[in-house]
Amino acid sequence: MSKYFWLLCLLVMSGVTATAQIRLGVGSSSAAASIDYANPRKYEIGGITVSGAKFLDPNTLISLTGLKIGDEIEVPGDAIGRAIQKLWDQGILGGVDVRATKIEGDKIYLDFFLTERPRLSRFEFSGVSKSNAEDIQEKISLNKGRVVTDALLNSTRTAVQKFYQEKGFLNAQVVIKQTPDSVIANSVALEIKVDKGEKVKIGDIEIAGNEAFSDRKLKKQLKKTKEKSFYKIFTSSKFQKSEYEQDKKLLIDFYNKEGYRDATIVSDSIYKINDDRIGIRLVVDEGNKYYFRNITWRGNYIYDDAVLNRVLGLEKGDVYNKEELDKRLNYDPTRGTDVTSLYMDDGYLFFQIEPVEVAVVGDSIDLELRISEGSQAKINAITIQGNTKTSDHVVLRELRTLPGQNFSRAMLIRSQRELATLGYFDPEKIGMNPIPNQENGTVDIQYTVEERPNDQITLSGGWGGGLGAVGTVGLVLNNFSLRKAGNWKEWRPVPSGDGQRLALNVQANGKRYQSYSLSFTEPWLGGRRPNAFTVSLSKSIQRFSQANDLGQLEDAHIDITGVSTSLGRRLRWPDDNFTLSNSLSYYRYNMSNGALIFPNYAEAANLKDANNISFITSFSRNSIDQPTYPRMGSSIGLTATFTPPYSLFKDNTNNFQWIEFHKWMFDASWFHSLSGNGKLVLNTRAHFGFIGSYSSKSNIGPFERFRLGGSGLGGGGFIVATDYIGLRGYEDESITPLGTPGGIAFNKYVAELRYPISLNPAATVFVLGFAEAGNNFGTYREYDPFKLYRSVGLGARVFMAAFGLLGFDYGWGLDDVPGRPGVNGGQFHFIIGQQIR
Repeated sequence: MSKYFWLLCLLVMSGVTATAQIRLGVGSSSAAASIDYANPRKYEIGGITVSGAKFLDPNTLISLTGLKIGDEIEVPGDAIGRAIQKLWDQGILGGVDVRATKIEGDKIYLDFFLTERPRLSRFEFSGVSKSNAEDIQEKISLNKGRVVTDALLNSTRTAVQKFYQEKGFLNAQVVIKQTPDSVIANSVALEIKVDKGEKVKIGDIEIAGNEAFSDRKLKKQLKKTKEKSFYKIFTSSKFQKSEYEQDKKLLIDFYNKEGYRDATIVSDSIYKINDDRIGIRLVVDEGNKYYFRNITWRGNYIYDDAVLNRVLGLEKGDVYNKEELDKRLNYDPTRGTDVTSLYMDDGYLFFQIEPVEVAVVGDSIDLELRISEGSQAKINAITIQGNTKTSDHVVLRELRTLPGQNFSRAMLIRSQRELATLGYFDPEKIGMNPIPNQENGTVDIQYTVEERPNDQITLSGGWGGGLGAVGTVGLVLNNFSLRKAGNWKEWRPVPSGDGQRLALNVQANGKRYQSYSLSFTEPWLGGRRPNAFTVSLSKSIQRFSQANDLGQLEDAHIDITGVSTSLGRRLRWPDDNFTLSNSLSYYRYNMSNGALIFPNYAEAANLKDANNISFITSFSRNSIDQPTYPRMGSSIGLTATFTPPYSLFKDNTNNFQWIEFHKWMFDASWFHSLSGNGKLVLNTRAHFGFIGSYSSKSNIGPFERFRLGGSGLGGGGFIVATDYIGLRGYEDESITPLGTPGGIAFNKYVAELRYPISLNPAATVFVLGFAEAGNNFGTYREYDPFKLYRSVGLGARVFMAAFGLLGFDYGWGLDDVPGRPGVNGGQFHFIIGQQIR
């Protein structure tokens, strides 16, 4: 009985603290005499006043009470109590006291005496780092001048604790100290004291109720919730509530994928092991494993059941996987086809499909797929937003969705890829928004893009290529506009927006080496079709100096002047990912002392002036989704170079005045996304090169040969008119047949595993691990595609719009190279630009 008595006393005392008194004003004895607290009486409110409030508006406060002059109230009674509660509920008052200042007959005059809560003048943190304090300020609602209420203090305390709990400090303690401000009246300063304590790790994860799968298998499904173990050096084991909740969903998703559609987590609990360790216990109910039985279609008229079953690709007896079913019905990027794409690629934008479980018999499920095909939708209008620099026609000509055509989801996705491939826009922010109008059977498509810098300026100096210090000045305008060049207002700083490419590059090492090149590309010659027209001019001079056997200094030089023009066009067959490019080039070689330039070539002494007229044809297919960090697609190309067959008409063996060869290059690259978010990517590549002559009367000259090894930028024996192919883990050019100016056949295979650190278009950064192998052969008799020099290593790539792609690799060559001891092993490599081979 005493327990209930004290509980009643506690409730009464708490009620008293929340209730203001009604009392008479000083000296109002007549009013006091008229109030009988034992017998309540009704009064008419004759007046209401507010006192004690310095910063709050009295009229607003009176309106909050709900009382007004002329109201009839009972004293004592509930009306005044409700008025007090309404003021109290605002959370801005520290005390409310109601007084009857005067009573005249049936009229009573009330005064609400209020004590205001203090306002915030400033706040500061203690026990936290400066960076954490800045992050916390973004999550709390402390503003100068705000009323300091209990709710504000509690929400601030909770936000700070949550901030540290998300970082693994589950025992973080927060104390907020209020100090009256000596300068600003009725204001306080807050000191938020934080003791974050030790970071709490997950010591143990226990799973009960599982029979179909082992604990280890189920724990793998928890992506962010991992238990601490001595061997898990790189695995985070901190506990985060939000990630834990997400991982529980992933666990059920795993069961659902395996056919356990009724699987549930019966209970989960978190318990304390010690001050810095917690344990987690999950109890699951797996339920039964289900399988598909009968799959029927309803509402399909365009395609019959056989076609739809073939596209769906599910058979009777397959494990019931609702996620896989949804992918095959709506969107399946891995298979490339699904039921929805079958309809939507034929214009049926308003197509809908609903799977319904019509029967569950034992462990088998009968499924009915109900279809509403709708009508075909025509594309009405195309709009583009965000292209502040690039002209509309440059964007529109890349789109595969044109007004008047039937809507196609495949062409919509293809258009997104084409815009990303341009390189003018941030590929992560290219948006597509179909706006259907079902009333007239049309659809408007809105594309949104975000421009990014894509012009490149190169100002660099370096040491390499056997040339000593080398300086480079380069300018590449990837979105140039020759049309606007005559208008000085468009020079900001250069005319741009028409998608043309203008490149100028100068590289020099005093008189020893100089190289100049200028090229211009119009990607849509004539403006109607994607016919890329390119004109290039180049000149390079290299001088050699070496002491002979007598100690005398011998000089040599090679001077190459060239011009080329090419025309490439997009093909429609076998599909429109194919392109065909043809080019014609002429290079003039002026040489002196060829024996010094090509010391390993017997006929080098006869080399003087030479001419190279080449016809180059390239047949390629490119389906890569974007150029900066590709996630899917492939790039395959075959390039053949032919010179006129002079040896078939005259002896061209000795002087090489007219260079003769045919050259074949094959390059293939595939990208595969290995993770659900598309970040982890596997890139595999294969490269082959062959050079030959037209007849046995003609030898293969020293030009256009292959040198393999290193970064692929050329090493100590750098010579113009030579193909340099990288092979990381070996010194530059070290995989080159001894006694030759270069190989006549090579092959190379690469596998790279890539992961992005930043996909910001201003600085895209990704790391990679690689394994590659290759070889270079001096004769076809020696050629063996399986005789390879292997290497493994790690690297990083940094793409900056202003400087292009920079690469850093550390490779380890696994095989010794005969005749060249020490060229393998640990090697650092620096790479500039996108390496094709």
